[in-house]
Amino acid sequence: MTPEDLAARFKPQLEAELAELRTASQDTAQTRKPVELDQQSVGRLSRMDALQNQAMANAVDGRRKHRITAIEAALQRIEEDEFGYCDSCGEPIPEKRLELDPTFTQCVSCRGGG
Repeated sequence: MTPEDLAARFKPQLEAELAELRTASQDTAQTRKPVELDQQSVGRLSRMDALQNQAMANAVDGRRKHRITAIEAALQRIEEDEFGYCDSCGEPIPEKRLELDPTFTQCVSCRGGG
């Protein structure tokens, strides 16, 4: 499969995942807001639970943002006709590797797996 074919194949998948991640980030924005300090309206244990939930939501959103950045970079490589080529050696990245994750930027050899 040519790099152009790979780009055409993976672009819709990347765009769909990007839209899903952005929606999920918007949907969980409320859980990442600062927790109120007023202990009169919220008990200490409830506040601790809320802080823990906020920390977990922030961690998940951090991973989500990292993935969004990787997808945007892959889409940029598609636009620049560089998708499917190793950033290190310039050789084509095997299709099977891109099937695992189309945001990969290196072949197996350059990544240290070969």
